[in-house]
Amino acid sequence: MTNDRTRPDLDDTLVEGLGKLSEALETVEQARGLLYGFHQLTGKADLLLQDAVPLLRQAGASDLADDLERDLVGRNVIADRWTFQIVEDFDAGYWTTFREFDARARNELSDGDRHVLEARMKQRERTQGHPAHEAGPSLED
Repeated sequence: MTNDRTRPDLDDTLVEGLGKLSEALETVEQARGLLYGFHQLTGKADLLLQDAVPLLRQAGASDLADDLERDLVGRNVIADRWTFQIVEDFDAGYWTTFREFDARARNELSDGDRHVLEARMKQRERTQGHPAHEAGPSLED
């Protein structure tokens, strides 16, 4: 890694490509967060369903309660899987592979430096000499 995060030694097209790869990974990270949200919400729904079953049974809706308990409580959300298994498969496969390629690209092409495109953007867009517009600890004004 270098002190100058803008990496003037790197070709603009390369920096743009690394930036797009980084943005793609950030999008996958957002998708992963949504997947974890899906996992948690689906689990919560199953627990709430388990609370509903005895209440319905107590209210005289025994047939419905029995059917819910048999056919829906603890059901796989997709074939042969609960949501924790979906999350684990995603993490072990797609997410891990994506992160490995992102790290490989940075290591091979920018000496491990991250967010070079953003560092260049910050240099371009900041107002030099104004408070809260400093280049940062790794760049000088």
